[in-house]
Amino acid sequence: MIVRFKPVLEIGAGTMQAQIKTTENTETDTLSGRSLSERVAGARKRYEELKALALSLDMSRGKPAPEQLDLSDGLLNCISSGVTDNGLDCRNYGGLEGIPSARALFAEFLDVPQEAVLIGGNSSLWLMHNTIAHALSHGFVESPSPWSRMETVKSLCPVPGYDRHFKICEHYGIEMVPVAMDDDGPDMDEVERLLAEDETIRSMWIVPRYGNPTGVTLSDSVVERLARMEVKAADFKIIYDDAYAVHHLDDSPPKLKSIFQSCIDAGNPERAVLFGSTSKVTYAGAGISMMAGGPKFLDWMKAHMQIQHIGPDKVNMLRHVEFFKDMVGVTDHMKKHAALIRPKFEAVYQAFESELSDTGFASWTEPKGGYFISLDTLEGCAKRVVALAKEAGVTLTGAGATFPHGKDPLDRNIRIAPTFPSLEDVQQAMQVVALCVTIACGEKLLSEESQ
Repeated sequence: MIVRFKPVLEIGAGTMQAQIKTTENTETDTLSGRSLSERVAGARKRYEELKALALSLDMSRGKPAPEQLDLSDGLLNCISSGVTDNGLDCRNYGGLEGIPSARALFAEFLDVPQEAVLIGGNSSLWLMHNTIAHALSHGFVESPSPWSRMETVKSLCPVPGYDRHFKICEHYGIEMVPVAMDDDGPDMDEVERLLAEDETIRSMWIVPRYGNPTGVTLSDSVVERLARMEVKAADFKIIYDDAYAVHHLDDSPPKLKSIFQSCIDAGNPERAVLFGSTSKVTYAGAGISMMAGGPKFLDWMKAHMQIQHIGPDKVNMLRHVEFFKDMVGVTDHMKKHAALIRPKFEAVYQAFESELSDTGFASWTEPKGGYFISLDTLEGCAKRVVALAKEAGVTLTGAGATFPHGKDPLDRNIRIAPTFPSLEDVQQAMQVVALCVTIACGEKLLSEESQ
């Protein structure tokens, strides 16, 4: 199935929250023939000049910059005791679900009741992986058998999407079924059709807010349809990775309707399993993770967790609670993050506008939050762009990484991760990338014209 992210120019209220900038030519001969050749030659000359600088800039992953990590250094000395005010000794064994104060705080974070929350270690990916691994070894409560005993197990994967979700499926031999992302979420007509027909589709991955890499936030309609849609598999689960729940870039973030409450209202309280973490809020290597689900799922998960360990790192939970106090503290903290990374996002937009706005070579998102920008080139050019950038010392996420098995059928999508480098490095790197787009797309068109 050929799938791609569909660029849109106008955004209706309550739908897409990541604006798409699409380049276009206003005159049919703007970049044709001689003018196109001159444009490519000029881009090539400037590219070689930048290449001669021997740059070494890595933008392959969406990591917090050191300055962002510094914002959380208060975690290192915010507690003087490992015992809570109500006498809970966080230094000892036990507390499989996490300390009550952390469950209360991060219930607000995920927009769920406190009793629905489990607090984990520093990685929500670890929790998601274990959820799938336990389904394979034992099956969910509703499963007719462990997934590993089933002839075929499939997962719906909105694309472009998060490569680490795809890696889990690939690792365990779960067949991935791509569905296109629209301007307000996955193509729900296709999602509903597939799930109503195919009992072997037992899960669906989704990043609901500031999606990776598109920046899309699900509309109310999409959330409601996910909650109430008919599914053939009795044990179907939505793996709802709310990784960017508080990662807003301005003071007017889009609203995200509660999938948890929507599933309850639709009579499917066990359908969605939510995940989140503070990996890009506090310390990427020493944050805390959280998950939430229906009562049956939580009992099922705890039964598996108590075999794996006797208790999580409750001292780190206590640190986070004392550091933030409440969700107001989280919000204020994330405004400091936004102040650091917003200029880097703007630098990407400025470079693309300057170099590509009159070419028709590319479209890109301008998200209101999250960690990524999605760049779409002309078909068949993304791998060439990434290779050219690498030659000039700029390492990008591999072309195709946002699709199952690393294979973009149209070879056009590139995930841009601007947060980790310095602002100056982002500006330089994006100049390189924009020139690479011009070279790759221009050469493709010139080749086609000569045939």
